[in-house]
Amino acid sequence: MPPLVTRALVAVLLAPLVGTALSGCLPTGSDQAAGRVAAITAGLADGVPRLHPEILGTLPHDRTAWTEGLELDAGVLYESTGLVGQSQLRELDPDTGRLRRARPLPADLYGEGITVLGTRIWQLTWRDGVALEWGSGPAPVARPPWIGEGWGLCHTADGRVVASDGTDRLRLLSGADLTPLGTLSVRIAGRPLTGLNELECTPGAVWANVYETDWLVRIDATSGAVTSAVDATGLLAGDQRAGTDVLNGIAAIPGTDEFLLTGKFWPSLFRVRFVS
Repeated sequence: MPPLVTRALVAVLLAPLVGTALSGCLPTGSDQAAGRVAAITAGLADGVPRLHPEILGTLPHDRTAWTEGLELDAGVLYESTGLVGQSQLRELDPDTGRLRRARPLPADLYGEGITVLGTRIWQLTWRDGVALEWGSGPAPVARPPWIGEGWGLCHTADGRVVASDGTDRLRLLSGADLTPLGTLSVRIAGRPLTGLNELECTPGAVWANVYETDWLVRIDATSGAVTSAVDATGLLAGDQRAGTDVLNGIAAIPGTDEFLLTGKFWPSLFRVRFVS
């Protein structure tokens, strides 16, 4: 998805030159974010449980990492980073946050969500028309075609892959080759919820960051209904927000009810539990 810091800077630089004539050409992210928050707020009013992240600990996070995907598997915290020419598939120590290994994407690709399936790692690209299959080597082993935008990625216990594209729809795919299997429409108290971004699959549920907001949602993996909404406002302290971007990155810690959360250019990874 587009880098907000870059978009905002472009808007500031161009505004004196073209004034209001430019307004129709700029992304309408702020309006879209307001609509997503309104849908969540209406859902809460209709009885969807509201949760908050209880901070259990923090780890350092690379402030140059434009985080697009986060997943913990077999003692390795995998992180996908974006931006053309800077995208990487990273392996971090989940106890210290230390970088163990970084594999750059081809320079023309913009990395997005990832998920780890045994010895295979799937990674999306944003608008490049391909997904990437990684093995253990330094470069992708395959580039299957990908239609539309790629945002978040996770997988279910039965080996299916779940993908987001910024809409209110989740794609269901084969974990073997990303063959489409169907879609899941996401609703909060009956209303569509767009902006579904980074994903994390847990038994019976898909957790999703809601793009350009401080909210995450828990989605029933069968019905697509939002069963709880997490208000992460204030997770990153105000004095740490300079130079950062949106909340993005959620990884379940296996065998617990805890998660790791971070954001784009954030200085910290937060170990949290979602509480009422």
